[in-house]
Amino acid sequence: MQSLDYMPLVKKHLTDKGTFYKRHYCTTAICCPSRVSLWTGKLAHNTNVTDVNPPHGGYPKFVKQGLNDAYLPLWLQQAGYDTYYTGKLFNAHTVDNYHTPYAAGWNGSDFLLDPYTYMYLNATFQRNRNPPISYPNQHSVDVLTQKALSFLDDATTPPNRNRPFFLGIAPVAPHSNVHISKDALTRPLPSNPNDSIDDLISFTPPIPAARHAHLFANVTVPRTPHFNPAGSASGASWVRGLRHQGKENVEFNDHYYRQRLRTLQSVDELVEQVVERLERLGVLEETFVFYTTDNGFHIGQHRLQPGKECGFEEDINIPLIVRGPGVPRGEVAEVVTAHVDLAPTVLGIAGVDVEGVVKGGVVPEFDGEGIPLTKGELKAAVGTRHEHVTVEFWGIAASEGKFKLAGDDGQRLVVNNTYKALRVIGEEYNLYYSVWCSNEHELYDLKTDPYQLNNLLHSTAKRPATLIGVPFEKVIARLDALLFVLKSCKGQTCVRPWHALHPAGNVQNLHGALSSRFDVFYEEQQQKVSFNRCEMGYLLDAEGPQFETDGLAYRQGVRWSEWV
Repeated sequence: MQSLDYMPLVKKHLTDKGTFYKRHYCTTAICCPSRVSLWTGKLAHNTNVTDVNPPHGGYPKFVKQGLNDAYLPLWLQQAGYDTYYTGKLFNAHTVDNYHTPYAAGWNGSDFLLDPYTYMYLNATFQRNRNPPISYPNQHSVDVLTQKALSFLDDATTPPNRNRPFFLGIAPVAPHSNVHISKDALTRPLPSNPNDSIDDLISFTPPIPAARHAHLFANVTVPRTPHFNPAGSASGASWVRGLRHQGKENVEFNDHYYRQRLRTLQSVDELVEQVVERLERLGVLEETFVFYTTDNGFHIGQHRLQPGKECGFEEDINIPLIVRGPGVPRGEVAEVVTAHVDLAPTVLGIAGVDVEGVVKGGVVPEFDGEGIPLTKGELKAAVGTRHEHVTVEFWGIAASEGKFKLAGDDGQRLVVNNTYKALRVIGEEYNLYYSVWCSNEHELYDLKTDPYQLNNLLHSTAKRPATLIGVPFEKVIARLDALLFVLKSCKGQTCVRPWHALHPAGNVQNLHGALSSRFDVFYEEQQQKVSFNRCEMGYLLDAEGPQFETDGLAYRQGVRWSEWV
């Protein structure tokens, strides 16, 4: 939603001095699962951390899955790095469970803890092995900034001066201000969570520092074609039934947007102070700086109330800016990247032979691959790097605003927001394809419909006769087969899914799969993506057919009847 346009210091220190990756995606559009994918290099269906709270997510689930013993800071320590972190690590990382066990892998840490993580003026931090400390009436991002600068000093002064370091800095801005009851962290949601949600958790717009509270008085949510569209709604499942928002609703959402921009000014200042401290310490030019977020956000697009959890571009296409040695300055990269690529990228920077480490059993095989950082790497990636992103979600979608998802007589939460999807972007195509747990389907051609207003697979849609120059149904069959592999892929199959379908290696992308010689394989023989039922988490018996057990691989030169 153009928020980077309001962050001049990020532009000055990062975008102008580094590379902006315009096609970077989170794979699950909500914080805890996305963060776990970032730290592990694994998709959520392989971490099985799919929610923000137990039983399907949060810090306790991260620990239960054994991931506290197998994630990036531990691997960096094994590579000789000192590691530091301040800010939010995971949801349901609380004042009661932070020490059972402590988060592993950090030489120094100062974590924001629930239920106070999202309280801008009453944050609680917990440093190393010390008890939590509250910071009433101090702005959370300002407190965090001082902690981050202190860790930079620790990392670059004796006795650590000559040791490489990693520092993670995670402000909550511009997240909603949230009051969470302790019951919300321990009590499972009832069968109809709307019956109790307002007693467990309340959302208000983010709270900026006082020095920024007056800014952007006349700014509104960008009035793009998909902002609160009139006429028939698009999408699938519950999204398609959303009502047109009235004047009061739109005015509140504009206020919410302004509060986000105001709150981001503290993040903008944080970035400048970190860069200036690195320069003062004499290590700026040998340090890589990554700027990204865990998920995107929507306010009014597709008639949605403020929130995330959807597969639309606002929710999944997020910033990634990298500054560092050898990284081109002022460049915009077109390569497709995702959060599962970040762990192998950082390990590559650290000099770790990722492939060798994987073979040695020190870290598991990643579901992503390193991001090209230098001009030479970016050039080599053209035409060879994968062109797809796996997108997946389970469980709840929520309104974080004043208004409910379907108006005041509707619901704040929707519980059937479970879907599998993919983005595939090449020179000839720019597509989003999804299958919901209700077995509804979506397809958007973002070359002709960049705002995703026309779901070509809805029953009322007028389907084009051709897409990408071939019959429409031919493209759908390939996309469904690709999603069939990606929705349950592991390791290199997630990076090279076409090889799973074509083991001979003669198909590398969607363009190659469209060859007419594969028509029977894709259109008649390949298993289709479907769900057995909707669930709140990743339960295999609800997920429908799996590629490992039900998928097909093309065997060139062997007749189908002979192969089976």
